[in-house]
Amino acid sequence: MSASRKLPPGRLIAATHNQGKVKELRDLLGDAGFTAVSAGELGLPEPEETADTFRGNAELKALAAAKASGEPALADDSGLACDGLSGAPGIYSARWAGPDKDFRAAMQKVEDGLKSETTSDGEVDKRASFVCVLSLAWPDGHVESFEGILRGQLVFPPRGERGFGYDPIFVPEGETETFGEMDPAKKHAMSHRAIAFAKFKAFLTG
Repeated sequence: MSASRKLPPGRLIAATHNQGKVKELRDLLGDAGFTAVSAGELGLPEPEETADTFRGNAELKALAAAKASGEPALADDSGLACDGLSGAPGIYSARWAGPDKDFRAAMQKVEDGLKSETTSDGEVDKRASFVCVLSLAWPDGHVESFEGILRGQLVFPPRGERGFGYDPIFVPEGETETFGEMDPAKKHAMSHRAIAFAKFKAFLTG
């Protein structure tokens, strides 16, 4: 395994065309001395996500942006993994919502899938995890990755209008509110992405 390397403060490519993620990265990286510039702003192409793990897709996106720009790049891949669906939707979390990003339909698909997997005693396994992997890549192919996993339970029907994606059906362990009901500041402080970002920031400042 290659040795870890450091990243001097300055410009950092955010390997995403999602403006919400770019804003989140800018907020996070600003106090560490970094300025996030998105792949979309630079006109970099979006690679096809062909890996079969969150880490694989995050590294693929980060490497593509780093090699296309000639600068270090940061990417993330995240989603919902349901125990009762053998980890699905997993890396296909966004794709379950279809081209129109209809997460109400995606959440219904999760519920229907779990009902079809009911155990012999009539129970539905509602355990799940939100997973986020952040990957930092250099143009020469070196990559550092950081994983955040948050365990919880699924609830139906969906609750709350805050958040996005599968937030309205996910209740973190030890909590009673879904991410769709929770105060955004509280959610951001404890989320799977926050866990991965904490590891990433420790790497930057360590």
